[in-house]
Amino acid sequence: MPPNLDSMSNGQNASSSNFAGNDESLSEDDDSPTPLQRAAAEGNAIEVLHLLNSSNDPNESPKGFYGKTALQLASIAGHLDIVTRLLAAGARADAPGGSNGGRAALALAAGAGQQAVVEKLLEAGAEVNLPPHKYMGRTPLQAAAEGGSLPITQLLVQRSAAVEGPIAQHFGRTPLQAAAENGHGEVVRYLLAHGAEVNAAVAKYRGVTALQGAASAGDVELVRRMLREGADIDAEGSVYLGGTALYLAAAAGHMDVVLILLSAGADLHKMSGNNKSKTPLQVARINGRERVVKLLTGVERVLMQIEDGDLED
Repeated sequence: MPPNLDSMSNGQNASSSNFAGNDESLSEDDDSPTPLQRAAAEGNAIEVLHLLNSSNDPNESPKGFYGKTALQLASIAGHLDIVTRLLAAGARADAPGGSNGGRAALALAAGAGQQAVVEKLLEAGAEVNLPPHKYMGRTPLQAAAEGGSLPITQLLVQRSAAVEGPIAQHFGRTPLQAAAENGHGEVVRYLLAHGAEVNAAVAKYRGVTALQGAASAGDVELVRRMLREGADIDAEGSVYLGGTALYLAAAAGHMDVVLILLSAGADLHKMSGNNKSKTPLQVARINGRERVVKLLTGVERVLMQIEDGDLED
């Protein structure tokens, strides 16, 4: 049975990431895939061989914003035999994908957890530190960390993948940020052990620190781990959809995380969000997080009493 094509137009999970969920690369319109691209995506090795023998170009351009080359589509789906065949026919391992994401085969395979394909692409000379496209791009290591594959993360680091590396301007994530945001604790621990920076700069648009990502996701264990590692508890977020860890946890209604951050000294009054216009309490109220609103209102009242000297001994 061929794989679900809707799920194959990506290679990463959703957080930073619904680049992953688009199926435009296989839509039936002016941007529809070529016969070779479709056969590669579907795992039809006989048809791929026939088309290559009929002089079809293994490097046909990707179609549409989310389009993929034949090699990229086969790599995401883990069709090792087709990947091998396309590489032998001259497919370029580092060719970019469509305009949104632009990920080459190695990043796509790494994000999809396709270890055998990753190994084959590395053997074929794929660039382990290929810079990310500015829109939702990922280096291979960033993609592997986001997808949560510890073996692929380890393999890429062993192959000298940059543990920080450049990040995309839009939705970019360092490997640690990506892993923390998606709850991949083993990958987080491995990256920290190999020098990942817990306070690395965030993407200009819709970026998060590792702590902010874990807080937004409500991951208590990783929030505590980031704080132990010295994460800046009140770090600024990105220009759009950014916020401190407390702001993001309050917005999402993660009561346990809010309590942890308050206990660790998070600034209750720091303004966050677009144009830095709201406090954690305000965003919790807007989002209908009643338990968090009640908690933060109580804490705010106590703080005001302390400032006014109204608390009884």
